[in-house]
Amino acid sequence: MEKTKQNIELTSNAIEVLKRRYLKRDEEGRLIETPEELFKRVATAIAQIDAKYGKSEKEIYKTKDEFFELITSLRFLPNSPTLMNAGTPLGQLSACFVLPVEDSMEGIFDAVKYAAMIHKSGGGTGFSFSRLRPKGDVVGSTKGISSGPVSFMGVFDSATEAVKQGGRRRGANMGLLRVDHPDILEFIRCKDDLTRFTNFNISVGLTEEFMKAVINDEEYELVNPRTGQIVKKLKAKDVFDLIIHQAWKNGEPGIVFLDRINAANPTPQLGEIEATNPCGEQPLFAYESCNLGSINLAKMVKDTSVNWELLRDTVWKAVHFLDNVIDANKYPLVLIEKMTKSNRKIGLGVMGWADMLVQLKIPYHSKEALNLAEQIMKFILNEGRLASIQLAKERGTFPNYEKSIYYDKLPLRNATITTIAPTGTLSIIAACSSGIEPFFALCFARNVMDGTRLVEVNQYFKKEMERLGLWSDSLAEKIAETGSIQQIKEIPEEIKKIFVTAHEIAPSEHIRMQAAFQQYVDNAVSKTVNLPHDATEEDVREVYLLAYRLGCKGVTVYRDGSRQGQVIQKGQKTETQLTQISLKPRKRPETLKGITRLMKTGCGNLYVTINKDKDGKPFEVFTNIGKAGGCAASQAEAIGRLISLAMRSGIETQEIVKQLKGISCHAPVWSGNGKITSCSDAIAKAIEAELRDSRGDIIEDKDEIKSNSEVAHYGACPECGSSLSYEEGCVICHSCGFTRCS
Repeated sequence: MEKTKQNIELTSNAIEVLKRRYLKRDEEGRLIETPEELFKRVATAIAQIDAKYGKSEKEIYKTKDEFFELITSLRFLPNSPTLMNAGTPLGQLSACFVLPVEDSMEGIFDAVKYAAMIHKSGGGTGFSFSRLRPKGDVVGSTKGISSGPVSFMGVFDSATEAVKQGGRRRGANMGLLRVDHPDILEFIRCKDDLTRFTNFNISVGLTEEFMKAVINDEEYELVNPRTGQIVKKLKAKDVFDLIIHQAWKNGEPGIVFLDRINAANPTPQLGEIEATNPCGEQPLFAYESCNLGSINLAKMVKDTSVNWELLRDTVWKAVHFLDNVIDANKYPLVLIEKMTKSNRKIGLGVMGWADMLVQLKIPYHSKEALNLAEQIMKFILNEGRLASIQLAKERGTFPNYEKSIYYDKLPLRNATITTIAPTGTLSIIAACSSGIEPFFALCFARNVMDGTRLVEVNQYFKKEMERLGLWSDSLAEKIAETGSIQQIKEIPEEIKKIFVTAHEIAPSEHIRMQAAFQQYVDNAVSKTVNLPHDATEEDVREVYLLAYRLGCKGVTVYRDGSRQGQVIQKGQKTETQLTQISLKPRKRPETLKGITRLMKTGCGNLYVTINKDKDGKPFEVFTNIGKAGGCAASQAEAIGRLISLAMRSGIETQEIVKQLKGISCHAPVWSGNGKITSCSDAIAKAIEAELRDSRGDIIEDKDEIKSNSEVAHYGACPECGSSLSYEEGCVICHSCGFTRCS
């Protein structure tokens, strides 16, 4: 831990993430804020809302100090937009939104426009496409034929690609389709090609009728949403099997139990909830947003027991903070402001759960851990409601209170209190484990800005090993190879029992933990059920059915290594036998002729020169990128040299293109050459275009494209090069805070 000027304890990794993603910069990109100033900015902006409710300057000053201590102690952190934007001109503080997609061209493109505005302001969006008429259905105004929901999802995906959220947060979407929509089979398969819908998570909305049909091996009905007529019947088990197969294959779609979500809807008189935010933990009405925050349970342990008084104090202050955020927020749309303030939903969750358990010496996969999970979340919900009741006495209930299930029972200020949301970058700042996830690794290699490799060590594990006199840097390096201690002989069994990682916990135990927390969560729980690479489709089926039986509201599974190009397990060593082939590159003639193509990339204009030999075959490639110097230029030059070496050594040009085409980076662009996903992709498409112009060849290999594009998504982090992990329904880099989700 490093101490800042005001004795705020932050790890070097936390400070680096704050610099990269949260601290204010001037127009030239220079940092103009310290971590202390960030925390003061946030505390001051949120505390100032108390003036609206008649508090004196002295009382507001006290609240500001309380909020500042709450955040700087790392007991509680609000969601990223609040940290980034509170007290700034942008002022958009919500993490998640849901927008309606109505069955008309105007409705669809209104949603696209509104989503772009939200992404620009730093939020993520969820959509239900279930109201759209199915593919092939009649379009009344023109007597044409509808292209269906999946086709229109492509429009949303392209719009998201074009919007950069202030350079600090990517756009992210959740696409949901009801299982009884006629296009459900196309939707389930829509991410079979992983180069499509890269800005979407997708989930199937399962109904009680469907689940009963699955269990009873019966058919269920598909209904045209435009007419309300039954158009077809399908065997429910076959559709369920397809969902399972796709989830086993690449982690999507997830599933959401729609009827269960609506059974817990606090304001049923307002209608049904049809969609969730991008990671699935926040069901919302159309035009509704929610602000989230997480309590760090790692800080709630004292003398090997839970510090209930500190937890109570933290909950009350966090509820006050989050309620103030609703008023401090500058909403991207008037419709969203009106709906959000009518229900005043907040989502108070937790992080550092795995840290709490190891401090209490409780194994994650034990009955004791499940019992404590219920205790902790029940306490947070009950205390959160008491805090909300107190706010209601001072400020009034939420405007839709009379339309809620709480009317004349609990006079609440907020329609919902609890949510367990992803805490990827927040947990890095707080130096704790993510959400309610187990540890992803106990030691792991981290790449820092100058290319130095550091080994990050779990602080509680290190302390325990030091206490036993067993700690060494060489041990850390050994553990970093896999992230696990289970196969290391010198570590005692009692330590191995406590310090388990995600892949050492049975899938059923992941679900049981999710269900234990869900009992006392108003909204839903973001968690990934990690499956080993050799898990079967039957294993996925058991997870889904157990989640349904135990009362979960949705499930995300991820089978390790299921997305091609991803390292099977963090740091895992593999042995590969290589066949030695001796290739000698041809000598370069003194003169060669060729062409130069201009390719637009996210790093600037890239000029690709392709020279040919006397037979008209590509012989070498040179690259020149518009930005002088820098990493992009050096990498483009290196790619060109390696391509040239391969060409001169007789490697088929088509094979070179296949290896490079489709590789993705964090800054894709659209141009006259279509979607350019990276500099590598641009070079491949320049070569491909030259081959096509010369001989009319068309190179197309979707399997190769899919494989190579996913290296960037699930292998190495595109920003720092460290390994990525899949947690809480999203891809996260624990080194620099990069995430694919808002």
